[in-house]
Amino acid sequence: MYSRKILPKKALGQHFLKDAGVARRIAATLAGHRTLPVLEVGPGTGMLTRCLLDEGYDLTVVEIDRESVEYLHRHFPQLSGRILADDFLRMDPATLYPGTPFCLIGNYPYHISSQIFFKALDCREQVVCCAGMVQKEVAERLAAGPGGRTCGIISALIQPWYEVEYLFTVGAEAFDPPPRVQSAVIRMTRNGRQTLDCDEELYRRVVKTSFNQRRKTLRNSLKPLLGKDFPKYALPVFDLRPEQLPIEQFIELTQLTEQWLTDNG
Repeated sequence: MYSRKILPKKALGQHFLKDAGVARRIAATLAGHRTLPVLEVGPGTGMLTRCLLDEGYDLTVVEIDRESVEYLHRHFPQLSGRILADDFLRMDPATLYPGTPFCLIGNYPYHISSQIFFKALDCREQVVCCAGMVQKEVAERLAAGPGGRTCGIISALIQPWYEVEYLFTVGAEAFDPPPRVQSAVIRMTRNGRQTLDCDEELYRRVVKTSFNQRRKTLRNSLKPLLGKDFPKYALPVFDLRPEQLPIEQFIELTQLTEQWLTDNG
């Protein structure tokens, strides 16, 4: 499936997967969701696409690169009508499957992978599983638990809604051209949470404000949001740094913040 006739474009962050064994392992990450439709983001020259079709998935692909779209039309006639020449970040994937759960998968462009996951988060009521290849450091941040130095904004925003698994590492030799970084495959599976029990937009603000000064304790990092006169800075939670907090404590912190802002609005 790999074709050297299409030159990877640096501006699009293209590193075409050429290792069929790795592609099969990525496709296998969706084994628990065989009955659901699948949207592949950035199929490129179709190495992963072929594996997904071989496994019988109900597949649609979205690709921004015109040359890749033409290649896919030539080599995957069975996908006629399901090759979308579009920018995934500008489309509403939920409209492809109105009211129906679906899965996302891909060898994601590394420079926009975080944006892809946040878009999946926006569609979380339908995106049951989101899996694929990302830069190793991004995978580590996504899967990080509290206390680790890789824990950050993306883990605190994604993990309330998804169970995140770091599945395996992939070397640069699996791609053309080889990236200068290591890669990894992750899987995000929707959990049963339906509400945060706090204002979701405020939760995002608390998380982002906390990590903007991650070396400081929460007592200091949250002052831009809470002000210097917040009466509960003596609570033990404010002695911690943001990476030390589990999700439930971030929710409690948001509840405290919401009450304070409401009382002093």
